[in-house]
Amino acid sequence: MAVNLPETPSDAGSGPAPAAGRGPGVSDAPGGRAEARRRARGRKARRAGGRPRPWWIEIPAMAAVGLVVALLIKTCLFQVFTIPSGSMENTLRIGDRVGVNKLAPLTGWKPEPGQPVVFKDPGGWLPPQPIDSNPFTNAVSSALSFVGLVPPKDDNYLVKRVIATGGQTVQCTGTTLTVDGKQVVEPYLHPGDDSCAGLNFGPVTVPSGYVWVEGDHRSDSADSRYHQRGPGGGAVPVDNVVGPVSAVVWPLNHLDWFGWVGR
Repeated sequence: MAVNLPETPSDAGSGPAPAAGRGPGVSDAPGGRAEARRRARGRKARRAGGRPRPWWIEIPAMAAVGLVVALLIKTCLFQVFTIPSGSMENTLRIGDRVGVNKLAPLTGWKPEPGQPVVFKDPGGWLPPQPIDSNPFTNAVSSALSFVGLVPPKDDNYLVKRVIATGGQTVQCTGTTLTVDGKQVVEPYLHPGDDSCAGLNFGPVTVPSGYVWVEGDHRSDSADSRYHQRGPGGGAVPVDNVVGPVSAVVWPLNHLDWFGWVGR
């Protein structure tokens, strides 16, 4: 008669028992549990992110995003302009690039006396601008100007300091500049200049919606004083003002900050 003997440890198999929590057939050896996990993670990553884009798609996409950001900055935040003359020395020098705060007018800012501002030529202040005869460079500069990476191509903008605003009366006699009968202290004037620089004028009442502007280098600035026979009697429409000069951003040895609204 056969007898069923109790199972002994030697009868349980020659290998060690599986560790708790491990399924059958899974081990840490190459090709086992660790590798299975890595493969699973790789499959999940591929499902989540898809295949990497090739460089010929990635680079143009990044460039397009950069241009859109630059255009938004130029339209709503800051725009760069180049100083073409010495009319604002020594505050601003020839060749300086200044950042103009274009957000300020969108948030209710209005020009006030003492602020340096950039404005579009109201008519007849600047000579006709030269035209680039090279169609390729002309197209490139137009595109870069449009997105704000370089100063405006037509360059029919000027920078001066606001002296008086609509409704105020400005006058200069001898060496004294007055607004509404009060002397204006001008520590920003170019060394050797006085407020009138040999040109007496006024009293002139600035029309509503206009500003009276003059350069810091008073003896080298064809500003409101020299255009009194033009539109606005020499004053500039506020609508022509791009915004206050907030900073000199180039060259590095002349970096300067004038504040959010140019003070």
